[in-house]
Parts: sequence; structure tokens; C-alpha cells
Amino acid sequence: MELAVGEIITGKVTGITKFGAFVSLPEGKTGLVHISEVDQSYVSDIRDHLTEGQEVKVKIIAVDDNGRVNLSIKKAQPRPDSERRSSGRNGGNGYAQRSGNKRGQPRTNGGTYAARPAVKEAPASFEDKLKHFMQDSESRMADYRHNIDRKNGSRRRK
Repeated sequence: MELAVGEIITGKVTGITKFGAFVSLPEGKTGLVHISEVDQSYVSDIRDHLTEGQEVKVKIIAVDDNGRVNLSIKKAQPRPDSERRSSGRNGGNGYAQRSGNKRGQPRTNGGTYAARPAVKEAPASFEDKLKHFMQDSESRMADYRHNIDRKNGSRRRK
């Protein structure tokens, strides 16, 4: 049986480190559950959540070229109701979409900023916020470098 990404299987915790837990899988394979993939909430000490020999349900999130298996316990668990709701206008990540206007707010005819309608959304997880921040930051830096190169008239020399 080949391990497939997205598959949920049961394994046994064989070792615990400060960065995660090793889990034995079928066919004698072993995978790693990173500490950030143990629980929905922040985990400061993995030993508060797992013990060696414990049976755990894990989801395979990646298998790399070297055969290392990345696992997640929190993704194998059903999501709470608050996270199942529709994500809303901005993807539910707590960030406004980028636009030419200040702070991503819509403009009105008078040049003032329109009030946003109150939308009750589930708070995004830290990982989602960090991922969005990194993508946004990289995009902004690329735009900045492009504009600086254009203003300076710099050309690459061969």
C-alpha cells in the first residue's frame, strides 16, 4: 500500500522531540508530526498533548523525494463549526484585499472612505495569517524592486 497525500491513517507515537513527534505508520514507515500540526491551539510543550506509545489518527500532508512523510494530527480532526462558515468577502483571513485605495477601503464620490458593513467572521489561524502576510510582503517587495529599477533606469549588463 502506497502512502497517499490527503489520506487519514492511524499510527503509533514512537518518539517525541522538542520540534514534533515521530509516528510509525503501516508497512514499517515512519512520519513526523511537526509541533505546529499537533493541535488547533498553540502547543508550547508537545508532551502535554502526546505520549510515546499513544495511538493517533494522522493525515498525510506531504511525502518528499527522500521518502520522508509529513503528518498532521490537527488536519485529521474535524474542524469546529466556527471554521466551517463561509469565508466572506476577504477570504476570512482578517486582511482587506489590496487595491489602489488606502487600506483597501472603497471610495465614495466625496473622497471620503465608506464605512464597512459589519461582518462577523471566524478568526483566522496564526498559520493562515502568517502565510498571507508573507505572500503580501513578497508581492509588495517585488513591486517595490520593479519600481526602483524602472525609476533608476538600471539595466542588467552582460
